Amino acid sequence: MVVSSLLRRKSSAGVAILVLLTLLLAFSTPEATAGCKHRGDLDSRYCDDNNDLVADTPADSSKWLDPGTLVFSYTPVEDPSVYENVFVEFMEYLAAKTGKKVKWYGAESYAAQVEAMRSGRLHVAGISTGPTCFGVNLAGYVPFAIMSGPKGYGYKLQLITYKGSGIKKIADLKGRKVAHVTPSSNSGNQAPRALFPDLGIVPGKDYKVVYSGKHDNSILGVANKDYDAAPVASSVLDRMVQKGVVNRDDLEIIWESDRFPTTSYGFVNNLNPDLARHIMYAFYSFDWTGTALEKEFKANAFNKFIPITYRDNWSVIRKIQKYNGIVYSDEALKGLKVKKKKKKKK
Repeated sequence: MVVSSLLRRKSSAGVAILVLLTLLLAFSTPEATAGCKHRGDLDSRYCDDNNDLVADTPADSSKWLDPGTLVFSYTPVEDPSVYENVFVEFMEYLAAKTGKKVKWYGAESYAAQVEAMRSGRLHVAGISTGPTCFGVNLAGYVPFAIMSGPKGYGYKLQLITYKGSGIKKIADLKGRKVAHVTPSSNSGNQAPRALFPDLGIVPGKDYKVVYSGKHDNSILGVANKDYDAAPVASSVLDRMVQKGVVNRDDLEIIWESDRFPTTSYGFVNNLNPDLARHIMYAFYSFDWTGTALEKEFKANAFNKFIPITYRDNWSVIRKIQKYNGIVYSDEALKGLKVKKKKKKKK
């Protein structure tokens, strides 16, 4: 299957991307255009005339945002209240580099986070892998950074079960109750639906899918034997083990994927370009040494933010979502329904 091979394709991000992004923001001001020449999958309120797959900065400078207080949010893969303290030093640094006050927003769901950005209530965010695509297309989200370290960036989809469940391989999931995270989650739903059929199991057909809402809910549910198994992000499992929330010896990893990009960091497209440039610099120049961020993500070996682009680094995620027939809509994001694209008749 084509999708299985996608995971072996690597994307690189380095100094060249940083220079390119900085130059684009520093020296390029969008010129007025007669209508939108290209939009792609973006919502009708956005335009992508430069074909980089993210919303352009509005050509009309009167539409630029330059708020006195920047609102920052981290993906709600775990308890959002915990992460306000984790990001406290970074938010102080972001305030110093932008000259703005920085306020925390603890989103309770992926949908709430994306809606907050679309409505203008959220300016800078870390959005989880799968929902990044929804943020880009529904809310004008522009990803530009990712956490990395000596081992590189990213995480794996890991299929976990509890000791003694009798599940030794993916085929053993047949007839079982398996926790997926949310419809928009990559490792918690989209990737399993794209990859498991090639391994002999179709989610929702061969086993019962129960949405847990968050990765930590799935992990705790398996540890407590509420679910027979769950596909989860390795990065979340590693942190929960490090904190002592779950005991790794109580769990078994039945299967894991190659690496996916983890949470992206970005800003809303209509920020003043000068402000956007200062936000990017704050991420790239932040020193993690001795901070709560360093302690929190030590288990993942992350110790810095590096440049990425949505076009390059989210290529495999977009292909997985396309394989699953995802349409970027409010209904799909909220999990009310996932619309399938109709195949054209030959």
